[in-house]
Amino acid sequence: MEIIISESKQILGSKAAQKGAGLIRKAILRKGRANIIVATGASQFEMLKELAKEDIDWSKVSAFHLDEYIGISETHPASFRKYLKERFVDIVSPSEFFYINGNADALAECARLGMLISKHPIDVAFVGIGENSHLAFNDPPADFETSEAYIAVSLNEACRRQQMGEGWFPTINDVPAKAISMSIKQIMKSKAIICSVPDSRKADAVKKTVEGIIGPEIPASIMRQHDEAWLYLDKDSASLLSNLSI
Repeated sequence: MEIIISESKQILGSKAAQKGAGLIRKAILRKGRANIIVATGASQFEMLKELAKEDIDWSKVSAFHLDEYIGISETHPASFRKYLKERFVDIVSPSEFFYINGNADALAECARLGMLISKHPIDVAFVGIGENSHLAFNDPPADFETSEAYIAVSLNEACRRQQMGEGWFPTINDVPAKAISMSIKQIMKSKAIICSVPDSRKADAVKKTVEGIIGPEIPASIMRQHDEAWLYLDKDSASLLSNLSI
């Protein structure tokens, strides 16, 4: 896993988008199409904004949704379907976007998405890291063994407090307790991973991810075992790393 540290979250977003866009263009050149995964959350604002500006033939791109709450509608302010539609899909118009339906039966929805993604090997996964070091909604201890592409998960208190703290919900009681998430193994199947993690509130999770023991208690640490993973940090999220250099 290569680490790139920028002075600001804006520069982080630009660098991550440029790297990801280059990988998407290479995939299109190589095989005529590209398949990507798109994440949500406050950490992805700058990256998605910059990615939408890149010169990419989006008509040749299929995209998958990383995770979604169970039991909230697509019109809910915190819905990741709403987030992606407004901040990405409606702007770039990919040829296909496979949303997670949080209102559907969870097991049936996981099976549906699993079948779809099995036919679309992922070229680039755009992801983030949670304050509790989660990857997608795989909170610690994450399931590193399941071969299912999408799974129904329970969100721990740290994860739910993060969602409230970012302003998506008024109280922790309003944050759903369950979600559908792409699994760890499925994320790791991606040919390349672009992980964008700004802000000081993520500094401890970044330190654990980079310097801690690789295992289920630090879900994002698994990316250190990926041959083509790039971790984009700003000076705040990188502030606790032992060997900090900008």
